[in-house]
Amino acid sequence: MHWARWGDPALAAPLSDELRTLVIGALGVSGEPDITVELSEVRLPDRTLPTDFRQAIAGLVGAGYVRTDHETRVRHTRGKSTPDLIRLRGGDGSEAPDAVVFPASHDEVQTLLEICTEHRVAVVPFGGGTSVVGGLATVGEGFNGVIALDVSRLNRLVELDIESQIAHLEPGLLGPEAETLLAERGYTIGHFPQSFEFASIGGFAAARSSGQASAGYGRFDANVVAVKVATPIGTLEVGNSPANAAGPDLRQVVLGSEGAFGVITKVAVRVRPVPQVRIYEAWRFGSFAEGASAMRTLAQDGTLPTVLRLSDEAETFIGLARPDAVGAAEQAPGCLMITGYEGTDERTRQTRTDVTRILIGLDGTVVGEAEGKSWAEGRFHGPYLRDSLLDSGVLVETFESATFWSNMTNLYDSVRAALTEELVSQGTPPLVLCHISHVYATGVSLYFTVACKKSGDGLEQWAKAKSAVSTAIIDAGATISHHHAVGRDHKAWLAKEIGPVGVEVLRAIKDRLDPAGVLNPGALIP
Repeated sequence: MHWARWGDPALAAPLSDELRTLVIGALGVSGEPDITVELSEVRLPDRTLPTDFRQAIAGLVGAGYVRTDHETRVRHTRGKSTPDLIRLRGGDGSEAPDAVVFPASHDEVQTLLEICTEHRVAVVPFGGGTSVVGGLATVGEGFNGVIALDVSRLNRLVELDIESQIAHLEPGLLGPEAETLLAERGYTIGHFPQSFEFASIGGFAAARSSGQASAGYGRFDANVVAVKVATPIGTLEVGNSPANAAGPDLRQVVLGSEGAFGVITKVAVRVRPVPQVRIYEAWRFGSFAEGASAMRTLAQDGTLPTVLRLSDEAETFIGLARPDAVGAAEQAPGCLMITGYEGTDERTRQTRTDVTRILIGLDGTVVGEAEGKSWAEGRFHGPYLRDSLLDSGVLVETFESATFWSNMTNLYDSVRAALTEELVSQGTPPLVLCHISHVYATGVSLYFTVACKKSGDGLEQWAKAKSAVSTAIIDAGATISHHHAVGRDHKAWLAKEIGPVGVEVLRAIKDRLDPAGVLNPGALIP
């Protein structure tokens, strides 16, 4: 990925004339490009690693896999949230690791953690670098240095159990790499979050990721059957059966742990046969409430397509429901829904028939496959648009939550009101968009995008807005994160969500598995 932007630099593009006109008119920005520094100009802290520590880790992984050059350190600084990008664009690399280490096996990771514990050097596990919640910022205070532990050399398909339909994967595989290896054998994980092209298998597990086809394939963590983890006190391996009653499920201690309890070195995940057929189509509903009600009916009836997502009126109007069509304003009123069907020809045809019958009965109108195909072709392009907007003086960011169906309207209204009130008070009225892309029989996830005129560098402006909206989420009785994880950005609100006893449980696990506190300090644990 680009060091201070999202994704492949070759795919970056300026705003279209239509979108530039819309943005300038709606948000009052000048559209003049922001000036950003070059990679070589990013300011990094002085390296502080003790000599004996450097020698020990070089002896473990090889001197060529301990890197302290400027570019490698910059590329392992923070993640891809808007504040992360703003800081790097401005040349602030103050949270860069002192070195980046590339182990090649579980044993090397295990020994590395033991060396870091002995020398009191903090460790930030690094997969694809796509965190959007401050999950990769280093904290060196109280330590003798900080390293990023890059798992990219742990990149094998270890085993494919065809009879059980389980793939054993190493954590450094990126989404496309894992899918390519599995497709050669006729299988897929079916996990396609918007970060898919650059996120890693280990990151999917550590952050409890949810993909765009979750209605059909489920969340990533729900498909994990076993994990292997290196911790400072030894190796943890859990998962030897599809289900058990052998006490609490320790897999759930690892899933969502964000590198604070250990480093995941192997993930066993359920796989499915590669679909014979993939069909996507668009529907239109008169309102967001009507479309959401239809989604609830599908989820509770059990008649779910593989992909099911609904954009609210604002997101539909500007075209963000189909990222490649942003700026070409939708003329018809209402909300756009995307349904996708993947599988065998027979099963796909039957599911599509059943879903169509239900949606028509709920006053949905078929728009057609062309719009569905447009969504599928552009579904990974959204983050590139954020960079183009930032270039034009627009502050844009996303956040998400989840709640029960009976609380959905309250959450939707509360979040929009809190965000609008805060940004209007700052003199930067926002455009707030929302969509649903993950549904359950009992509830729903809401995913918001906000854009407004950037004030100053945008950091203080967004910090106040983020605080307001996070408080609104918790006050509405919803979760602080459905799939973006906790990182550092959500810690204060996680404490409110799980309560003091829940916080003590997390701290107790942390203290026992990582007594020196070297693993991703500052992340997750309130």
